[in-house]
Amino acid sequence: MICVLGTVFAALVGLAFGSFLNVCLSRWPEGESIVRPRSYCHDCGHTLAWWENVPLASWVALRGRCRSCKVWIGWRYPLVELAVGLLWAQCWLKYAWPALLDGSSPALAYGGLETLGFGAFLWLLVGLSVLDAEYLWLPDVVTLPGIGIGVVFSVLRARLEYPVPDHPRGLLQALLECAIAVLVAAGLLLLLRWIYWLIRRREGLGLGDVKLIALLAALLAFSLGVLLGSVVAVVLLALPEPRTGTESWAFKKLPLGTFLCIGGIISALWGKPILDAYLHWAGF
Repeated sequence: MICVLGTVFAALVGLAFGSFLNVCLSRWPEGESIVRPRSYCHDCGHTLAWWENVPLASWVALRGRCRSCKVWIGWRYPLVELAVGLLWAQCWLKYAWPALLDGSSPALAYGGLETLGFGAFLWLLVGLSVLDAEYLWLPDVVTLPGIGIGVVFSVLRARLEYPVPDHPRGLLQALLECAIAVLVAAGLLLLLRWIYWLIRRREGLGLGDVKLIALLAALLAFSLGVLLGSVVAVVLLALPEPRTGTESWAFKKLPLGTFLCIGGIISALWGKPILDAYLHWAGF
């Protein structure tokens, strides 16, 4: 029962934070405050009543349209709220619940750090994926501090996992491993960016993508993101529609950051089982 209640609570909190994330995603690119004024319709200016602002439920009750002008609100709002809610519920099940079952102080500290850290990380990735998909924008004010916070989180996580002072994985080694992961991930994307420029003589990858992969600092996230982006690109190339218009279909931009974020989410929650399955398949 505690597991079910905890999962439901985590999902509800995730829905609320997903709703706030939608406010950020709608206002931040327009240079508006995320605090004031109250939520309103961007088409007619109608200020939303409290019952029109309930995560997910209000969108369903209003059938995805503004109560005043009936303009289509869009799928992004419920999808973001639902995504954060489901991801936070998964964080509870994966990190917090096993720590509660263990009950020891080290397990509770480690599980609490993982739950909060990965919850914030996944919330951030959902936001970045939407920003890149809608605006091809990965703001430095998010990615650069995120790299530093990620390094600190990784070091603290390693310290709680190996609390013995003379354990081989000390703070310095954990910091070194994290720094190497950041440099390798970012270096791979910079190499691809340079190769693309040599071949096409134009920019194929933005530096925002490089900073994002440095934030992710995971080769699995990089591999999954590139794989997803490649699949989508192949599908688009196979369709006749992208080949029409004034701009050549070959030069259309894809939001690589969105695919990298999806890869990061998969890697954070299911990375170990995926790697174990791959190693087993490869015979290691």
